[in-house]
Amino acid sequence: MTTLLDRPLDDPAAWTVTELAESSRWTRRLDDAQRDELVAAVAHARAVGKPLLELTAADFPLPTLAPLMRSLQPMIEGGLGFCLLKGLPVERLEEQGTRMAFWGLGQHLGTPEPQDAAGNLLHDVRDTGKAFADVESLRKYQTNERIDFHNDGADAFMLAMVRGSVSGGESLLVSAVAVFNEIVRTRPDLARVLQEDFVADTRGQRRDGAKVQVMPVYNFHNDLLTANLKKDYIYSAQRFDEVARLTDAQTEALELLDRLCADPRLCLEFNLEPGDVEIGNNYVTFHARRAYRDEGNGAGRHLLRLWLSLPNGRALPRCFEGSREFGATYARRMGTAA
Repeated sequence: MTTLLDRPLDDPAAWTVTELAESSRWTRRLDDAQRDELVAAVAHARAVGKPLLELTAADFPLPTLAPLMRSLQPMIEGGLGFCLLKGLPVERLEEQGTRMAFWGLGQHLGTPEPQDAAGNLLHDVRDTGKAFADVESLRKYQTNERIDFHNDGADAFMLAMVRGSVSGGESLLVSAVAVFNEIVRTRPDLARVLQEDFVADTRGQRRDGAKVQVMPVYNFHNDLLTANLKKDYIYSAQRFDEVARLTDAQTEALELLDRLCADPRLCLEFNLEPGDVEIGNNYVTFHARRAYRDEGNGAGRHLLRLWLSLPNGRALPRCFEGSREFGATYARRMGTAA
């Protein structure tokens, strides 16, 4: 049941930076044996002979890494809400082997979901050389521009750094629950606004062709706070004449949320290094990226991305049904997936 939340929520995912001082709480590092295991699993998967996206967990035998990935599930859903996995052996696997290793790890964590209208399950996150404001179907991850705080699709996002940039591109992460708790303590009127409908631009990525979709930023559903922040797309939806103008209260609420997400008390900042894998729960974390600069020689910053439904995923509010980001996960949770 979805209701309005008018009080701070006690949740393990409501962390602050001070509480994360011990990186061992949120970091897991592969040892040499596990790195060898992953290289061997890629060799095994290649010998199976299937196309990459048809490979399943059974095609990636991981005697010690599979239990590790399963152990992350309650950490991602029900715990802090995120994890940094370090040590993917990108230097030994090269790009295609890294893709296979990343896909294999994802198979042992959850079920990949489509990330766009074309149904693509694995995305390359890199600069196309185009500007977000110039191309109506372009999404921010396809640029080198700053990406404001947001969440992705499905239960969790999984990002693997293949190659870094010359400068910039730092990763930022914040607890969406801690941010809400601060808002409801200081501006309960705006906490209510954020639990009301906002119109967001779909950037041409809904399979039904809808130009926009309507959802709150926060839903309190089944005693859990479930967030959905698409600020860039909320503002870009204003380009459509048929979309109502944002109210002063909506704009103020989004600006306050933005300031709190960047508050150093709440915002965790770190650099993803080649071989790092960031995993985050989309309902309890917002993530962002600073602008970056590449050499311009075609070998620029490159990440791989999966959107995953988790086997222990939460119940979702009805407004997620059919949405660009969460429709597939909602259908899977309801047992209506195709």
